[in-house]
Amino acid sequence: MNKLRSLTISGLRSAGFTMIELLIVISILGILAVAVLSAINPVEQINRGRDTGSQSDAEQLISAIDRYQAFQGLFPWQGNSASAVPVAWGSVENSSWQVEDVSGCAVLTRLGSTQSSPAITGCESSNEVKTSFVSRISASKYNTLMIYHGPNDGDSTYVCFNPLSDAFNVKAEGRCANDANSEYGALPDDFPTTNACADPYYYCLP
Repeated sequence: MNKLRSLTISGLRSAGFTMIELLIVISILGILAVAVLSAINPVEQINRGRDTGSQSDAEQLISAIDRYQAFQGLFPWQGNSASAVPVAWGSVENSSWQVEDVSGCAVLTRLGSTQSSPAITGCESSNEVKTSFVSRISASKYNTLMIYHGPNDGDSTYVCFNPLSDAFNVKAEGRCANDANSEYGALPDDFPTTNACADPYYYCLP
């Protein structure tokens, strides 16, 4: 019986790992982890994710502007249909992007779902975007979205952001090359070239 117990204990001991073996395994795992992190570049992946979020927000904002214009018959920054059309290159931040001829009314308030307080005549919310969306793109730490619309009714509304990732930077520079033979094609006549195609380059939608 004692001999059997000794054999069992001896077998268990021989089945374990020595300290040297554990150190070797940990070292190998560390080397593999460093290799994987070097290959995927985690900072680039994080920045690309942020740029993808900015792109999605820019698309939502442009869609909201188009819906408002189709339903109301004027752009959300116009006080009335006879007021000026263009929007100079500037931030879409709620406090700085104002409705023309409607003092104290931010365009994002007009597009959003929260009424101005106190109420401002001509600044009624249209519920085109949620309050959470307005709060997010107006936050101080958000990668600022820029808005531009040329002088003509038929011009496109551009929403742009300064890309954080190399991948989006390459796309922004490629588009600004204005090469009809490239994958990005020639720039439209109403594109905000002066502002978006200077260093740093801006990634613009549409």
